Amino acid sequence: MTTKANDLLDWSPEAVVFDCDGTLMDSERHWQEARRRAFREHGLQPPSGFALQATGLHYEDCGRLMARSVHKPELAEDLTAALLDHFLELVTDDPVTMPGAARLVRLLSARLPLAVASNCPRVVVEGSLERAGLRAHFQHIVVPDTGDRVRPKPHPDVYDVAARLCGVHPHQALAIEDSVTGVTAAHRAGLRVLGVGPRPQGDGAALADPWLPALHAPELLAWAHSLGTPGPTQKHENPQ
Repeated sequence: MTTKANDLLDWSPEAVVFDCDGTLMDSERHWQEARRRAFREHGLQPPSGFALQATGLHYEDCGRLMARSVHKPELAEDLTAALLDHFLELVTDDPVTMPGAARLVRLLSARLPLAVASNCPRVVVEGSLERAGLRAHFQHIVVPDTGDRVRPKPHPDVYDVAARLCGVHPHQALAIEDSVTGVTAAHRAGLRVLGVGPRPQGDGAALADPWLPALHAPELLAWAHSLGTPGPTQKHENPQ
């Protein structure tokens, strides 16, 4: 285990905020297929390397990027709509949790307040977690909302709001992420960040404290078991 991993796993956060796509739910493959279908529906081919550029983006940002990548900005709205339609169909038919997600969530929810901060539409996050039997473990779900002026990742808003809804300051919370877009958002909000899954290319990955291969990494499960269980009177005040 690296020094950074040791340092993070020697720390006890006051709350944990999870990303959803690619972290809790194995839905990034659905986004990839939805992008392929949306491109194909419009007689287009995704450019080389597009999947890497799109990982972690809000679907509206992704739709705009899709249109720009094929030099057809006028198709941004149509591609965005097609992308979301195809994704909703795919994720409804095949909701699957990432390896170790259910076990880690259940361990942590007995010890700390948990939230989800996602770029996905709320209906997708709520539905996926409900079908996976995990929704009840999260006190809060935060997604981009223009009405509330909550901007999508890589802006820090969803992580800042999620930590504060859990009753803690952002620097007291841990974010768990799988993409550079999400890691950047959590870091900007002031959370410490654990990266999970294959480490992405690029300098942005270094903003995570460590990267671990999966949510069922033995050192991560041992850390979760080591956290104290809050007593019945222990409460967090809402930070201002």
